[in-house]
Amino acid sequence: MGERARTAFAIMSGTTDAQKSAALIAAAAQLRASQKSILAANVQDMNQGRKNGLSDAMLDRLMIDEGRLDAIASAVEQVAKLDDPVGAVIDRNQRPNGLIMERVRVPLGVIGIIYESRPNVTADAAALGLRSGNAVILRGGSEAIESNRAIHKAMVAGVVEAGLPEDAIQLVQTTDRGAVGAMLKASGLIDIIIPRGGKSLVARVQEEARVPVLAHLDGICHTYIGKAADQDKAIAIAVNAKMRRTGVCGAMETLLIDQDYPAPGPLLRALLDEGCEVRGDDAIMELDPRTVSAETEDWNTEYLAPIVSARMVSGIDEALTHIAEHGSHHTDVVVTEDEAVANQFIQRADSAIVMWNASSQFADGGEFGLGAEIGISTGRLHARGPVALEGLTTYKWVVRGTGQIRP
Repeated sequence: MGERARTAFAIMSGTTDAQKSAALIAAAAQLRASQKSILAANVQDMNQGRKNGLSDAMLDRLMIDEGRLDAIASAVEQVAKLDDPVGAVIDRNQRPNGLIMERVRVPLGVIGIIYESRPNVTADAAALGLRSGNAVILRGGSEAIESNRAIHKAMVAGVVEAGLPEDAIQLVQTTDRGAVGAMLKASGLIDIIIPRGGKSLVARVQEEARVPVLAHLDGICHTYIGKAADQDKAIAIAVNAKMRRTGVCGAMETLLIDQDYPAPGPLLRALLDEGCEVRGDDAIMELDPRTVSAETEDWNTEYLAPIVSARMVSGIDEALTHIAEHGSHHTDVVVTEDEAVANQFIQRADSAIVMWNASSQFADGGEFGLGAEIGISTGRLHARGPVALEGLTTYKWVVRGTGQIRP
């Protein structure tokens, strides 16, 4: 598969914007035309999932109905309409000897994508990979194998119809976990691995991979309420950051409140009244009898549930120290009307995404105007934050001369 992907990539790297866009429009049409077979395949996965005791939440992630399939096809069409990053000149300068130096965006190469549960990722990942001129090898979770096969078949039909190589989008057909290990060791065939799934999957990938990995392990996101925070904003932001969707990686997991903030009680009450469990330090517990004591591990926990850890801090320095010790470099927020404090937080917080007076739930490629995203990266190299089309490219230097030789 890796060898076929490299052959396909050699073709994909030379395709035009119009060809890639047309292939995705055709793929979306094939998804809609294949509705009956895709939904039938999903029924097989759902029935098997119930037999295997999958939770209601897992079954909901797995389920495809007519509305969700239409949304999957629409997402592919949206990717087709995005600006093509390939060929864009990042910067250009002319040397005194007349040489013109340019950095130009090019595809990454062959991308291995390992994911769980959600069959829509098959279409999203394939679309983003193809739009950015890459070849992709997809390895979905065993619980969605039939759905993934049906979606992949439809996507490939559209790609071939548009005249692009079918091996530009490949799906690992086996559910054997050994296939994951083989991908992680495929140095020279796969250029980068992107895992999307639970903590155990991402941890395995990061531990075993012999090729570069683009991923985040935890989303331990903080919201720091400064002493100059607007009280209405503080409540609205904190409640939304935790409770809008508790299971996303951008959900707030720890609330830090400045000891000089004048209204911590109403802030905690708002969270508790929304059904959020608050695990706090001694100062927090004195503010509301419904709070419970935080244990040491709470500060390092991504709950993905209606639970938040909360503590009082003496100021921005202590807030940033706590974030540095317990955060995961994902998304951290400061709520304050003091611009100097906000700018200090923005400069010093070592996170892929830093926000001022906004909910951490905005940590999403769509909300950043990037279209679909392949994931959030908390690493330091190549790409950080929401990774979309541009994040699936690298660059090369192009030097244009008129016969210059070096003395």
